[in-house]
Amino acid sequence: MSTREIFDSRIQSGLLLLPTLLVSVVFLYYPTALAVRTSFFDSSFGQGDEFVALENYVTLLTDPGYHSSLLLSILFAAVVVVGVIAVSLYLTFLIHEVDTGQGLYLISVIWPYALPPAVGALVFLFIAHPTLGVLTGPIEAVGVDVNWFNNGPQAFVVVALAAIWKQIGYNVIFMIAAMNNVPNTLTETAELDGVTGLRRLVSVYVPIMTPTLFFLVIINTIYAFFSTFAFVDLLTSGGPSNATNILIFDLYQEGFSFFNFGVASAKSVVLFLLVGVLMFVQFRVTDEYSYYGA
Repeated sequence: MSTREIFDSRIQSGLLLLPTLLVSVVFLYYPTALAVRTSFFDSSFGQGDEFVALENYVTLLTDPGYHSSLLLSILFAAVVVVGVIAVSLYLTFLIHEVDTGQGLYLISVIWPYALPPAVGALVFLFIAHPTLGVLTGPIEAVGVDVNWFNNGPQAFVVVALAAIWKQIGYNVIFMIAAMNNVPNTLTETAELDGVTGLRRLVSVYVPIMTPTLFFLVIINTIYAFFSTFAFVDLLTSGGPSNATNILIFDLYQEGFSFFNFGVASAKSVVLFLLVGVLMFVQFRVTDEYSYYGA
């Protein structure tokens, strides 16, 4: 019996899709619908729900603290995305140029990605702790006072560096695959023309890798907005003075510290729409500039 005959039955196809559909409905679509519904209610812990229409969204529009968190999140995402792409691309190029021990270097770069975010945050805490950190001594030796527990800009930098460090491995996996697919003839031609080192990376490899790079820009944007909660929670708890209070942590605080579920749901809807708009813009822009071959 051929594969086509096995899947000819719509009932069989539906049964095969059923587990995925059930998981998606229970853990994705239903919570999303519930969050949208709750955003139209004044819903607090221990109290009944009162329909308030768009009042929660109006609260967000008139809240200066939320505006600051929104702008901070956009800045944070931009720093993380640019930092991850730049560092990962450079490390990938270095690994690609190595003839001996390439596998060992790959493992060394990729292993932080294998760590759960909470574990990664704790590891980075010990690396960059103001008094006990491994890097604290060398940094202070060049005249920089490390005190990010009380210094807002330093705290922002530390959280951004932790987020970048954690995501590098994921990017390197895709970049090394894309770089290995660059035709050897292009590399040889570039070498004959005297194009070597970073100039070859920028002028030869990057244009051909654009589909992979733009895919990673989208994935890293989602990561920066949604998957960096653990770093903020364990490293700074949004401080000092809200210097690291990005949207994902802000809505968590609203819902599970202040138990204002209506406003927290509105914040989650706004965050979802913000990232959705960014994804749409990125898809439109990246599709225009991507190179897919002749």
